[in-house]
This record gives sequence, structure tokens and C-alpha cells, in this order.
Amino acid sequence: MATEMRSFKEDVLDKSRSTPVLVDFWAPWCGPCRVLGPTLEKVAAEQPDRFALVKINTDEHPDLSMQYGIRGIPAVKLFVNGTVANEFTGALPEHAFRAWLDEAIPSESQARFSDARELFIAGDHGGARKILDEILAGDPEHVEARVLIAAISVWDDPDAATRALAELDIADPGLSQLAESVSQVANSLSSSALPEGAGKELFRTTLSKLSAGEFDEAMATLIQVLTIDRYYDDDHPRKLGVAVFTLLGPEHPVTRKHRRMFDMVLY
Repeated sequence: MATEMRSFKEDVLDKSRSTPVLVDFWAPWCGPCRVLGPTLEKVAAEQPDRFALVKINTDEHPDLSMQYGIRGIPAVKLFVNGTVANEFTGALPEHAFRAWLDEAIPSESQARFSDARELFIAGDHGGARKILDEILAGDPEHVEARVLIAAISVWDDPDAATRALAELDIADPGLSQLAESVSQVANSLSSSALPEGAGKELFRTTLSKLSAGEFDEAMATLIQVLTIDRYYDDDHPRKLGVAVFTLLGPEHPVTRKHRRMFDMVLY
């Protein structure tokens, strides 16, 4: 719920020490302000425990506009502990404002997801899986958590990983790349037949090793496939290798051991 400011010190500075305060600097004559205002008010009404919304008419408070460097409106500033923690200018569409808000004031589940993502990147998939299961127990439609779960589970159950990604709207470019890699690995591991070629049997061994979680041996064998049959099965080994390294992450021991040779064979 939005409130018009009565006392900047009490309504904004003091209150922000206990609850984040989103300040909307606006004016009645401003067209973009009339576009953004209802979006801010809608989200504030949905999430009253997350932040407070205060509207400041810049025509009535030019001193505050000057103090906070307002050069264009609408100007939105997030106050935390008495200072501006984040801000933007202009009329964002609702989905963009919600994305900005999630970064500016992470929800508990978003903060937990950040922890899980760090564990995943570090190669601690067990620790990441534990947090992700907790997130999804409370929010089964948490898109980011579903992507990361799919990335962890694709080795054991490619079909389940594919289902987890079905019809997801993924905005984060990094997670979108991860989802594409999951789909590639899932399709490869689910391949029922391989075409003839010099690399066929070695590639079959690669897939078997990946399914067993033997990543070191799998990537060593995949590099052999590329060495003897560079474009086997319409460049399938290269596509799979890139996907595997993406899912394992740059710091995984297998990535650090084999990625350079993989790239050398390709280029």
C-alpha cells in the first residue's frame, strides 16, 4: 500500500531502518509516472511485509528532489538503513520491475537459491540439492530451482530432468544456457541408436560412462572420439562436450583437467 509522505525523516529514513522503503518521486503532470505508479502500488499491496512504498510529489518537495539528484521522473529509490541502496529512473514494465525488486530486495527463497547456486558452481551438488529440495517444497514453481535440480539430476534420470524444464520461462541468461545444456545431455543419454562411423563405439562408451557418473573417463573417451571422427553424428560429440562442461562448471576437477585438450582438438 502506498502512502504520501508527511515526514521524510519518519516515513522514509527512520522506517527504512526496520523495513526497506521504496520511494517514488513523481509529479501529476508526468505521463510515465502515471504508467509506473499503479505497478508500484500493485506490487506493494501484494508484498506489504517486504517493503513500504512512499510517494513524493516533486512539485511539492523540490528540496528533496535537489538533495537526491532527481533529474528525471519517475525516479524510484530504495532506502535501507537510512541511505539509498538501489534505484532506477523511468517507467519499467511490471515484469522488469519485479526482476529489479528481486535483486534489490532478495526474498528468502531467492537468497537460499543464491546459496544453492554457489554450491552448484563449486561442485557440491549434494549440498545444492538439499537447499533446492527445501525451496521447491515451499514453492514448486520456483523456476530457477527447477533448472538447477534438472542440471543435477540429468545424469541419473534424463527424462525427469527434461520434464522439470518443460514450459519454463527462463529469464536469466546463465540459467537459460544451463537449461539448454541439460536438454542436450538428456537427449544424448536417451539416444536409443547411434549412426555408423569411426567414433561410434567410443561414443557409446562415453555415454555409458556419463550415465554412471564417471565423468573423468567419459571426457577422456569423448576427446578420443573427436580425435578420430571430428564430426561424428552431425557434430554430436562436440555439442555434448560443451554441455557437459557447462553443467560441471569451470571449477570442477574434470573441467579443469580436460577442457583445454577438448578445445585444442576442436580448433
